[in-house]
Parts: sequence; structure tokens; C-alpha cells
Amino acid sequence: MDSRFNRNDVQLLGKKTLYKGFFKMDEYRFKHRLFNGGWSDVVSREVFERGHAVVVLPYDPISDQVVLIEQIRIPVLDSGKTPWLLELVAGMIDCGETSLDVAHRELQEEAGLCAQALMKVNEFFSSPGGTSERFDFYWAKVSAAEAKGVHGLDHEQEDIQVHVLSREEAYQMVISGRIDNASTVIGLLWLQLNYQDIVKQYA
Repeated sequence: MDSRFNRNDVQLLGKKTLYKGFFKMDEYRFKHRLFNGGWSDVVSREVFERGHAVVVLPYDPISDQVVLIEQIRIPVLDSGKTPWLLELVAGMIDCGETSLDVAHRELQEEAGLCAQALMKVNEFFSSPGGTSERFDFYWAKVSAAEAKGVHGLDHEQEDIQVHVLSREEAYQMVISGRIDNASTVIGLLWLQLNYQDIVKQYA
């Protein structure tokens, strides 16, 4: 189902940068068409601008195993059970890079793996109520037997532990809430729905 509205139904009245550091915060002032007709009053919203990213699900269809990484995420210190999260491989798209380039690079940097095949699944916004960030989601055919050790870039202060789990174990961690970050939940639920087709094709 397509939305009845598009970009032409927004009047952007102003945009200014409130903060610029490692990330950026912009303020938007705009009006938009209403479902019941007419236009809204002027709306002001702060938007967290961090660029766009890639997320990669490393899966071995031969052994039916997934590769996850574990690292500290300080924003969840107060509200999470632990600030060390089990995640999929992910990274930001820098200027001049394609999402495919980033997928290969991050798979090597964060998990020490080379993709035997890399397929784009879809795109999704991480939290559109507050940030413009969009993820390009890939799954990578890998050899889980090659996944081991601690990885990450020293100059980015990364400390990343690699874990190999059965697909079913990873899925149960989503169901139990042990895995509770959005991109990893989305990726593992997608895998649970599609692994049989993947296994038929690649195993």
C-alpha cells in the first residue's frame, strides 16, 4: 500500500545545525499536509544525523550457524541488562563508499571473515522518529569455522569478540530477549523465515 503523501506534501521552512561533533543534531522547521485536509501548524523537530549504515548477517548454510559479535554499547548502560550486546556486523557508510564496499570491509574488520557470497536483502530506517539513519541489510555466506577471536580497529577503540551460534540458538535468544537490539532482531527473524530457501540454494 502506497502512502497518499510524498515529499511534495512537506514545506521545509528552515534547517539549522544545533550541535556538530562525532554526530550531528539538526533542527527542522516544517509544515505538512493533514489526513483530514489542509496543512499543519509549523512543527519543530530535532533530528539526530549520524549518516547511513550497513548491517551484515554472516550465515553458514552448511553448518546452519550464524556469526555474531559482542561489544560494549554505552548508551544502554542505564536501561539494558548489560552494555555488552550481541549484534550483527555493522558499520557507517563514509563519503565515496558504496554499501557493498562497507559490507565487505566491516565483515573483515569486525569478524575477520571474507564473504563467499554477499546478497542485499532490503533497507530499513533504524529509528525514524528521531534519526535519519537508514540501514542497508545484507546476508553473507561465510564459513563459520573461520570465525574466532577478538577484532576491531584500535584507532576506533573497538574491542569486539566473535561468537558462533547455531541458527536456532540465536533465534531463541531473540525470543527470550537476550538479543535486544533492533538490527540484530530484524536480521535473525528474517533468517528464521528464509533459512530453508538459503540452505536449498547454497548447501
